[in-house]
Amino acid sequence: MNEKTKNLFTVCLLGALLLSIALFCWLKPQDDFSDSERRVLAQFPQIKWEKVLSAKWMSEFETYALDQFPLRDDFRALKSAASLYVLNQKDTHDIFMADGHISKLEYPMKEDMLTYSADLFNSIYDKYLKDSGSNVYFSIIPDKNAYLAKENGYLSMDYKKAIEFMKERTRFMEFIDISDMLSADDFYYTDTHWRQEKITHIASFIAGNMGVELKDEYTQNVLDIPFYGVYCGQLALPQKPDTIIYLTNDTIDDLIVTSYSTGKPVPQSLYNMEKAGGKDAYEMFLSGAEAIVTIENPNASTDKELILFRDSFGGSIAPLFGEGYKKITVVDVRYVRSQVLDQFIEFNGQDVLFLYSTVLLNNSLAMK
Repeated sequence: MNEKTKNLFTVCLLGALLLSIALFCWLKPQDDFSDSERRVLAQFPQIKWEKVLSAKWMSEFETYALDQFPLRDDFRALKSAASLYVLNQKDTHDIFMADGHISKLEYPMKEDMLTYSADLFNSIYDKYLKDSGSNVYFSIIPDKNAYLAKENGYLSMDYKKAIEFMKERTRFMEFIDISDMLSADDFYYTDTHWRQEKITHIASFIAGNMGVELKDEYTQNVLDIPFYGVYCGQLALPQKPDTIIYLTNDTIDDLIVTSYSTGKPVPQSLYNMEKAGGKDAYEMFLSGAEAIVTIENPNASTDKELILFRDSFGGSIAPLFGEGYKKITVVDVRYVRSQVLDQFIEFNGQDVLFLYSTVLLNNSLAMK
């Protein structure tokens, strides 16, 4: 075979490969959701003349093509392996591994996002709490990078500065500092969240600062479903799964949980085993994304009530407060607008706790 024939053969082979990939991409059914990345995938963009002229359509098409590319997860795994093990990069798309954990860089501290968070909390206080007779508390959960990133040579936001920034702008709250009570191993190895069995002392400490005593006696139950956290999917490399341990005791077993996310009361499980077998097993705690949930203790020895403003971290700690309150109202202002809370909640002297992770405070536009 002469040189010209070889070149022609190479060009034809490459052309056939590209054509096959293109046809596969066009003909395969579109995927709506990426289980590994826990996100909705882009769909074929609607063709409109003004979008074509402005080049917006091509930008949307590029995003669609990347999201719908054949064998996408396999190529993502190949890229991660090449970045970390061949090119010796410290991270891939801000995902890194350190001390047995997978984590995502949270850097830099975004003052505009923290200000947005503080302004939202101030508006909630002014509208509902200022004249309610409530005791208002605030606690910040540092994400696990606070205990991983800097020690392993990765960029890290200044967590002490971030906490002081928020304290300065929320002086109406009594701040409860838990930052020195946690370590990296109090979080799941493949996920962003903290482990319920590791935070019983945190629950007791926060409750104690609110004048409530918890006995801190629990039975540990092991979920028999392996837990691959959100960072595992984003890294796209095979990893050992986490184990979810959830806590029970006589009080927790009797708690009555009701969801108001539909606007009407719907009975709900404290630990949702259907969610445990779904795409994100951590959603077993209070069923994950819920706007408003109440937790009632029929055997309470007190009439005290708690309103807990929270993000997803609050789902696993809320049941631990059940012993100390007759009723806990759990609110997630990512899923219900703060301006309409008085349609669902009567503010009349309850303890109020704002409990948020730095992950959400530093990326706070989802709250409203």
